Amino acid sequence: MIKLKSPLLLASLFALAPLSQAYAADEQKIAVLIPGKHNDNGFMEAAYRGYEKIKAELPVEASYVSNISATSDPVLLTEAMRKLAQDGPDMIIAHGGQCNGPAEIVSKEFPDIKFVVIQGHVQGPNLSSYVVRQEDSAWLAGALAGLTTQSDVVGHISGAWPKPGLMGRAAFYDGLKHVNPDAKFLTWFTGDLDNTAINGQAAAAEIANGADVIYTMLNAGRQGVIDEIKSHDGKVRHIGNVSDWTQVDPTFVGSAVADASVAILNAARDLTTGDWQPNQIQEIGLGKGDVVKLTLADDVSPEVKQKLDELAAKIISGEITISTSYDGQEFNPASGEFVDQSFKESLKAKS
Repeated sequence: MIKLKSPLLLASLFALAPLSQAYAADEQKIAVLIPGKHNDNGFMEAAYRGYEKIKAELPVEASYVSNISATSDPVLLTEAMRKLAQDGPDMIIAHGGQCNGPAEIVSKEFPDIKFVVIQGHVQGPNLSSYVVRQEDSAWLAGALAGLTTQSDVVGHISGAWPKPGLMGRAAFYDGLKHVNPDAKFLTWFTGDLDNTAINGQAAAAEIANGADVIYTMLNAGRQGVIDEIKSHDGKVRHIGNVSDWTQVDPTFVGSAVADASVAILNAARDLTTGDWQPNQIQEIGLGKGDVVKLTLADDVSPEVKQKLDELAAKIISGEITISTSYDGQEFNPASGEFVDQSFKESLKAKS
């Protein structure tokens, strides 16, 4: 197993691993690329859980690399993927929509390797995407926020801007407005999924402007929001994502579960069974087991639980169509003002 501690070690670590030693000759080989920290208590850790499931359940030789870039730098991700491909695995599974572009580039350079992007939206002759529909549980999270807010001000905080993150934010907003059309929405992308300080500061600003429920789509940076919310003596509640945060901290009123580890295992299993196909986008959504769901804290009222169950049934039946685009303004915590979404382009340039 090759495990990267920093982007600067990328080239040297791969150089230290001769191709002849990378894999045994008689097993199918799978490499998992995790852009962020594999133990971030968030989306990246889901990738590591998927890797562990591959190791435990499938007759393959699996390896992973992690902590490539905190800002999802496409150049670094492309180079990391290319280095993995040079070791000659049968399949490379790249985690996160930030790997869409790198996978499109590197898959063309290595046509004999199968490529998969988790939460991706790309496909090609040797490339497919496996998607856990986090927008389904994010929509329900928005409905939960709209049904439980006392101030009618709801916040959202995320870090990076890959397409799945933007879709999740839009779905949350759509669910919020479905049940509470008068609610005020404070949304912000801090530029870093792991930085506790800047994400905590964003939460403080949203709370100062009235938010009493905040939905976070973060990795390690979520702890900064948790700490800020705890300082408000139960007056502010938190909604998590990816895993069930209601089992972690009592500040969470719910969590928009979307277990991407299952998608990683599915892709690897499809390789071993011969069922993997190129040019595909495989989706797992609400109603397909426990992969995608909204979990609730014990203190959520029976009335709210019943309403959310009814809404979930309507999503599954197709009666509710989820919007995955958001065209509104964003709340800049540094200034306390609303700005157009184009404002974040300057933040991307700095990150």
